Amino acid sequence: MIRRALIALVGLTCLGAAATAAQPDRSFGDTVVVSEVLLDVLVTDKEGNVVVGLDADDFVIKENGNPVDVTHVSFYSTRYAPDHLTDGAVQEIPASRYFVLYFHDQRFAAAGHHQLLRRQLDAGRYSRRWVENEMKASDWVAVVGYGAKLQVHQDFTQNRVDIMKAIEAASTGKNANPDWRRDEIPPGQPSLLRYLPEGKKLRKETKRMYDGIRLVAEATGHIVGRKNLLLFSTGFGEISPGGLTTRPDERYYPDMEQALNDNNVAVYPIDLTPIGTDHLQSAFLNVLASDTGGYYYQNFVNFDTPLRRIADENTGYYLISYRAEHPSGKEGYQEIKVETRQKGVNVRSQKGYRYGT
Repeated sequence: MIRRALIALVGLTCLGAAATAAQPDRSFGDTVVVSEVLLDVLVTDKEGNVVVGLDADDFVIKENGNPVDVTHVSFYSTRYAPDHLTDGAVQEIPASRYFVLYFHDQRFAAAGHHQLLRRQLDAGRYSRRWVENEMKASDWVAVVGYGAKLQVHQDFTQNRVDIMKAIEAASTGKNANPDWRRDEIPPGQPSLLRYLPEGKKLRKETKRMYDGIRLVAEATGHIVGRKNLLLFSTGFGEISPGGLTTRPDERYYPDMEQALNDNNVAVYPIDLTPIGTDHLQSAFLNVLASDTGGYYYQNFVNFDTPLRRIADENTGYYLISYRAEHPSGKEGYQEIKVETRQKGVNVRSQKGYRYGT
């Protein structure tokens, strides 16, 4: 998660202390806020294996094309090795993985297309099998569905039985149980429901898929670490002029993308379109994955492939910190670019963060 901890308010001036005392009428320059930015960076080789052993000298981070000074690098791992510092290695810190299984209900789109509906049911079946057999004890999983509105079928939990029941409901288009109370959520436990609108307000605020994904991303902001949103969908992008492909809808996409990046949520679109079928929405889904540090999966034989690959590549990531300055009283979105000096590896991270109030 990108955390912006206020460090200092610095008056920018060319005067030293003595000069300031001698010339009290000299006005100060602009005031800036110095914040600490934390990036969760995933580094994998060509086979998708996590690359370990990198340090600050291996990373290049740029804001507005200018390199920033990396202040610290740690490696967060699900291997649960003891914290340690060794020569030439960064600190390894135990970490949980966080997954949101997001089922975009295709029942209306599937009218007359039985293969599409079958793929949605297969996605649920393979997801349940992954939870039962391969989910780690330290993993946290939430399950949501979207038809005409966002529904939370299961808040973050480590209970496999509850997760599998929720997947069954979401993948078959059933309604979620609306009878939940915030005071029943255990203190300190990661939660979507604690930070989402309640009741009719949730329906009113999630009339579009863009809104549903944005609110889910913002609801995870309290969780420190990389979050992975597995989006089972055929896409929801805007048809481009000429009708040959799709693109992000500029009325809604920027807010969604910024929320995903600011809260360190990587989107992994898992295409429900039957294998071997080319369709217009693939371009949009690929953009969504690229813009958030995820990966787009299409044309796979069964859902075991994306589920296992996503889990495997999230067994470890680097937490990189640096300091950034922005004008006091201003707010906006800062784009960033993360690279590595290592050859033959893939680097994925969020591509920006919000700053200001």
